[in-house]
Amino acid sequence: MLAPQRQDRILAQIRAHGAVRVTDLVDELDVSDMTVRRDISELARAGLVRRVHGGAVAPEPAGRSTHEPGFETKRTWAAAEKAAIAREALATIEPGQAIALSAGTTTHLLAELIAADLSLRPLTVVTNSLPVADALHHAPSQAGHAALEVILTGGVRTPSDALVGPVADAAIERLRVDRAFLGVHGLDRRGATTPNLLEAATDQALVASAARLTVLADHTKWGVVGLARIASLDQIDLLLSDDGLPAEARAILEDTVGQLVLATTPTTPSPPTTSAPPTPEDL
Repeated sequence: MLAPQRQDRILAQIRAHGAVRVTDLVDELDVSDMTVRRDISELARAGLVRRVHGGAVAPEPAGRSTHEPGFETKRTWAAAEKAAIAREALATIEPGQAIALSAGTTTHLLAELIAADLSLRPLTVVTNSLPVADALHHAPSQAGHAALEVILTGGVRTPSDALVGPVADAAIERLRVDRAFLGVHGLDRRGATTPNLLEAATDQALVASAARLTVLADHTKWGVVGLARIASLDQIDLLLSDDGLPAEARAILEDTVGQLVLATTPTTPSPPTTSAPPTPEDL
């Protein structure tokens, strides 16, 4: 099992039970004590868990985050779910459209799919993401196919490789696109959020520029609340998530967003456990 898969399993246990023991994870994941502790340390550095003696618990305050991990760190989380969501998003794009892709690891996967699909030409893509622009810039070309035009905003670079701030906002405000595809840091009943105030303002400009808004948010984003809100749920025309989304979240979203679509992802069965999950007080 790869490190990102182990860390997803650790996060799932913490979200379900509030805490995990290192000893339990060693048995469940069939790895060494040192490997588990290294995984927990990486998750703690990203602000996703809090290390305690003997294990880890949910960060405090629960579900709230002002930390913005880097792009390379985030791209390993829920990788299978993000890939499935990107494939669903690709099916909503039509040749001849102008679309906007925000910064984010799921939008980057979507950009790679767009770059490889010559049937979508001609297509114009507006983005404030350096990785997205780079993926599209290296798109293959073929005689007889129209061009893929990429418009990259200027701005100040964030830890997640987004370009934000007044320069980016001014560039976006002059444009109109058919669809905006928005990656988010967190999602709850009050809407989509990000830890970065400037990025929130730039994302809001992308939302305002679009005739339709599609949000790409895997199930791990639900319940995470960033510092700044980007959009309320009722502003979202289409929300693409995965089948790991909790039932409570599904009910809220189905009543609020224009349309909810859940991508199907492969599941890895967990080995049976013989002991009850720990509580934070046990650790």
